[in-house]
Amino acid sequence: MTLPPLFRQRRPLSLTWRVIALSSLLLLVLVSLFSWLSHTTLTRQFQESRLQQHALHHREVRLILQRSEEGLRQLAGLAAASSGLGEALEADDHAAVRASLAAQWPSLQLDAGIDEIRIFDTRGEAMAHWGSAPEHSGPIQDWISQVIRTETPLTTLRCDVGCRQYAAVPVLIDGRSVGLVILSRTLADVILQVKSVSDSEVALLAASSRSSNDAVPARRLSAWQGQLLALTEEQPGLSLLRRAAERVSLDTLADGPLQLPHAQRLKELSAIPVTRIRSTDGAGYLLLISDITDQVLAINHDTRVLLGAGVAGWLAAELLLLAILLGPMARLRRVAGVLPALARGGFDEARQAIPATSKRWPDEIDVLEGTTVELSRQLERLEGEVQARGEQLAERVDELARERDFVSGLLDTARVFIIAQDSAGRISLVNAYALSILEVDETTLIGRRFDDIFPLPGHSPIADAAGAEEEERPLLTVDGRVHTIVWYHAPLTGGGDAGMARLSVGLDITERKAAEGRLTWLAERDPLTELHNRRHFQELVQAALARGGQGALLLLDLDQFKEVNELSGHHAGDRLLREVADVLQFHVGRRGSLARLGGDEFALLLEGADADRAIGTAQQCNQLLEAIQFRASGRLHRAIASIGIVQYPAHGDTPADLLASADVAMYKAKEHHHQRWHLLSTLENAKSELKERVYWVERLRKALQEDDFVLMVQPIMRLEDRDVKHYEVLVRMREEDGSLVSPGHFIPVAERNGMIVQLDRWVLRHSLQALRRLQARGISLAVNLSGQSLHDRGLEQFLAEELADSGADPHQLILEVTETAAVTDFSTARGVLQAMRDLGCRTALDDFGVGFSSFHYLGQLPVDYIKIDGSFIRHLTDSSDSRVIVRAIADLAAGFGKQAIAEFVDNEQVLPLLKAYGITYGQGFHLGRPRPLAPLLDDDA
Repeated sequence: MTLPPLFRQRRPLSLTWRVIALSSLLLLVLVSLFSWLSHTTLTRQFQESRLQQHALHHREVRLILQRSEEGLRQLAGLAAASSGLGEALEADDHAAVRASLAAQWPSLQLDAGIDEIRIFDTRGEAMAHWGSAPEHSGPIQDWISQVIRTETPLTTLRCDVGCRQYAAVPVLIDGRSVGLVILSRTLADVILQVKSVSDSEVALLAASSRSSNDAVPARRLSAWQGQLLALTEEQPGLSLLRRAAERVSLDTLADGPLQLPHAQRLKELSAIPVTRIRSTDGAGYLLLISDITDQVLAINHDTRVLLGAGVAGWLAAELLLLAILLGPMARLRRVAGVLPALARGGFDEARQAIPATSKRWPDEIDVLEGTTVELSRQLERLEGEVQARGEQLAERVDELARERDFVSGLLDTARVFIIAQDSAGRISLVNAYALSILEVDETTLIGRRFDDIFPLPGHSPIADAAGAEEEERPLLTVDGRVHTIVWYHAPLTGGGDAGMARLSVGLDITERKAAEGRLTWLAERDPLTELHNRRHFQELVQAALARGGQGALLLLDLDQFKEVNELSGHHAGDRLLREVADVLQFHVGRRGSLARLGGDEFALLLEGADADRAIGTAQQCNQLLEAIQFRASGRLHRAIASIGIVQYPAHGDTPADLLASADVAMYKAKEHHHQRWHLLSTLENAKSELKERVYWVERLRKALQEDDFVLMVQPIMRLEDRDVKHYEVLVRMREEDGSLVSPGHFIPVAERNGMIVQLDRWVLRHSLQALRRLQARGISLAVNLSGQSLHDRGLEQFLAEELADSGADPHQLILEVTETAAVTDFSTARGVLQAMRDLGCRTALDDFGVGFSSFHYLGQLPVDYIKIDGSFIRHLTDSSDSRVIVRAIADLAAGFGKQAIAEFVDNEQVLPLLKAYGITYGQGFHLGRPRPLAPLLDDDA
């Protein structure tokens, strides 16, 4: 076995020395970082302490100056209060003024350090003078004026050619000023106090552009434009101040100290203003020179000690680490030397190189050595398994070849389009069925784009969660026919063939699409007359109301149609209805939307029509219908209609309200035999509707309170053996005279006023009580639920409690909802139906087929029975369209595993057709009329 390149390289640098080098580098960096941080911290703390010390010196100097000024003012006050001074000034006697303080001058000069005493009268003329004075007559005259005017003492400090403190105190006699005394002295005592407090060398600087005659040129600092007036230590202070003057200004020095090396020492220089002004002329500063060499040396010493300790710790740590790693690294090198032999297949050699260990406390290297030994055993075993698997793989390849031949044959015999595409959408595989439909050979299609052969329509494909796509594409064949192919595209994952990235399976649904189109048309049309049906007409009315504006609605009812059915049969009645529809459609159909609402009722919607136009259209309709001469069974029948006319939005803002108002107008037209049409007025409609609503609301409320309802049942027969174990529960209202009221009178009122939910619960409760007695005979009861009950949140709880209280078997209870209610709110209906089934009840979809849209949801609704709408069953024998629809519904029901029930079975002729279509149950007058529930219970007794 050839070694991988990794094992043929030179021996690399030992892992031990790599660890030592990297850890040393890390520790050295950390030691350096910590030392630098420590030095930086100590330096910052020292700088902060020096700034605090500088601020403290500022405060102490201010306090010393204030004390000195206060003392000078007190001395001036004592001098001003000398005996005889006031009288001498008042008498303007120079000799007496001089004699009053002559005795005190030596004491003030020697003990208090007073350099000068001056006495002035109120006119500002000098009366006496002791000591030496600088040239400052201008400020003194200002001081004299201020003190004489305010009669208050004045203290100040002035620096020009020298720095002196001044105190001017008025001389008062009987509360009035007769002169003043001015005392002045230098800052020598202040400098000594500052030196004592700050423990620094102190210099006094007067910043002035002028210089006195006795000024020392060597002490002149030109950069600061000042003269050193005092310096506690001439050397090295003077040279240090000269260097500082060249580097910073006095204002900068007053804001913060400056550090300067001098004579192998580190000095700190700071300036403290002693005057209130900080300008070139007249400003004075105390300069403090401190030696900070020892503090800086202490910081450097601490830093070196910390660095030395860090280096010592680094050396100790590295030595300890080296001692720890030598042994384990030697064992790791031994394991590393074994691995190349293991890669060559030397399993025994590897196991012999690693000695067996029996340590009580094994470490990670022991685990690595043990794992290496175990790995050698497993690799040896896997090598044997690979050889065995190779033989099995050869056998599997032969099986796959046979399976490939089988799949190839399956693709060619399948009656669907099967096409494989590459990642660019080009055809890489096509089955024989697709080639036969396209009438081309395989070489013509391979390599061409899928979209070129099967053009993509305007809409995009729909993808599901797994990535598969479904779409419909047209296909034009050689014979000129257009086929509709539904394609299912799915990505081919996990394969190694780059030429097959997607598999497309196509089904020819041309015939199904044609049937769906026909059923869609029939969903909006009346099968007998091909006019709009009631549901679609209500949608047209709703759309017209939504668009706004005004219009009219005409409701036509054939007056003698019942006689046609009774005298000449239902076939004659259907012929008459078709002829009436043809006449109306031909003459007035273009003016609006014409529909057959059911039975012998027709409706016409006229958008934008006023009352005159609506009346004219109604009159024309009457004339057209009277002109019809209809003969059947030797009898002549007339098509006479009563027409109710309403206007919108005056007579209603919903389709239901408009049709109800039109129904009222139609019945009023029946009362007017000579006119045969009636236009409902707004006031008349409001009064009639209000009266009827109030009556039926009160009647319903009373009936619910007093149980004035009667349950009826109509049998649902099993067509195979005409056995009846299934009844639909119907409800009637009992009048005071014992007569029963049809639900058509009170159900709409209950739905409009929200009492339909209470009525549904009443029917459910009494049906379950009856079911408890009937279930032993295997009888099931079907109860209709209104659309509003689907939104009754307490319905499930109510039904569960009633089932428990009555003891009825829930499997014998069938709950019916109409197709319209289920499709209108599909998610709610599905949830309610599923909840009913969870309780054990069965469910049914009533009036199925009136809306084609429900076909899409049929497979998703949890129902057990589908009741085919009676409008299709009634015309089953004479309408091919009805037969197509009923057969389609029956096939759908069987496909979804549901049982079909045919409604309105009114004659024997439809029964063979229903059986042929596989419909299980039938319901209608021919099989059994509604009858009271009580006799059925008595039979059980």
